[in-house]
Amino acid sequence: MIWLSRRDRFQRSRRLRTYTRLFCLSAMFLGGCTVGPKYVRPTTEVPSSYKEADWKNAEPSDAISKGKWWEVYQDAQLNALEDKISVSSQSLKVAQAQFQEARAAVRIARSALFPNVTGGVSITQFHQSSNRPLFSTSTTKNYADYQIPFDASYEADVWGRVRRTVEASRSEAQASAADLANVELSLRAELALDYFQLRGLDAQKQLLDSTVVSFQKAFDLTNSRYTGGVASAVDVAQAQTILETTRAQDVDLGVQRAAFEHAIAVLIGKPASEFSLQPTPLTVPPPPPPEALPSQLLERRPDIAAAERRVQEANAQIGVARAAYFPLINLSGTGGFESAVITTLIQGPSGFWSLGGAAVETIFDAGRRRGVTQQALAAYDQNVATYRQTVLSAFRDVEDNLAALRILQEEAQVENGAVASAEHSVALSLNRYRGGIANYLEVTTAQSAALADERTAVDILTRRMTASVLLIKAIGGGWNVSQIPRV
Repeated sequence: MIWLSRRDRFQRSRRLRTYTRLFCLSAMFLGGCTVGPKYVRPTTEVPSSYKEADWKNAEPSDAISKGKWWEVYQDAQLNALEDKISVSSQSLKVAQAQFQEARAAVRIARSALFPNVTGGVSITQFHQSSNRPLFSTSTTKNYADYQIPFDASYEADVWGRVRRTVEASRSEAQASAADLANVELSLRAELALDYFQLRGLDAQKQLLDSTVVSFQKAFDLTNSRYTGGVASAVDVAQAQTILETTRAQDVDLGVQRAAFEHAIAVLIGKPASEFSLQPTPLTVPPPPPPEALPSQLLERRPDIAAAERRVQEANAQIGVARAAYFPLINLSGTGGFESAVITTLIQGPSGFWSLGGAAVETIFDAGRRRGVTQQALAAYDQNVATYRQTVLSAFRDVEDNLAALRILQEEAQVENGAVASAEHSVALSLNRYRGGIANYLEVTTAQSAALADERTAVDILTRRMTASVLLIKAIGGGWNVSQIPRV
């Protein structure tokens, strides 16, 4: 063990404190200004109200504004599927990894705000040539050199280049976080859309199954009448035709249902061959639409938040580009211990140090800095336009789905009347046919019209459910801009 005298320890401590103060003062005085424009959120036109807002029900569901917006549909099967998205969706894991990558980039950028310090140990054994020029016999031919060097370098962020780089990286990480939220919102909405469309097909299947049973009874009746000589072979053929046509439609629904079932399996991260859903017909209309002011949309849509964060990132890149017009100032320091004998290595007389600084200014670059600055300005303008376009598209999405819900609700009321009339027409036609007043063509015509109206009613209900999901997605679900991490 090597001991230092009290004097040596005191001198060493004093020199270290001096070096530390020099570096801190240099960093404080040289890092005082930041070039580039101060960021201000771009202005965008926000309507005072939604065009379709007046039709909304008086008591909208408060559950839509919460995190688990899908629970407003009060469907336990849908809730169970949505819970699997966050743990099993590979698409969501991709977005999560991208966010972690962006967050790591912030740490990398922040590291430039601090000095880079390295240390090491060096042991070298030398043997000098006896035939070298000016060789003296009094000179030692063999000697050792032991070193414990420490090097410190620091780029003085005088013009804010590093700080603007950190700001840009932080904004990109926040944009990635909003992208992650948008991916999750899109995946959950896609799952709900596929689920309700599958349930709509189940309702179609239920309708066609019951219709096949009714048509089978009608065919049996017609065949009996034909056997009794009351009906013609044409009536039997028509009854059989509509029966088999309906059966074919019933079977064909299986293709569409399987596709939606497989899509849901992929969304929750399961192989399609290992996943199935029991048929559950869609019967309940969508819940009342949520309340949301137009200005709130800017805070509730993750894609809008991501676009706005990228505007700030582009603004910071302008500052990075403008900082290149100013000198690059570097501070460096070296210190440590060096001795020819290891026993005297860590002693005061063995210490060495040096401090220095350098400023480098680009005199001629053939317009490169100007081009980089213009490129940064153009990127900023592009991101501002993208942000404003995203806002416009968001308001359009809300208006589209508010209009769809209003119009489909009116259409459903009209279609329900058409279904009731069609069913009454079928009953009258069958009575007329049994009484021998009408031929079977009248019955098949009424049955075909009734089936078409009933299928249309089911289709309208499915479209109302999908419009409800799309509206919740359009207003951002339960997400809020306050959820963006500070990074």
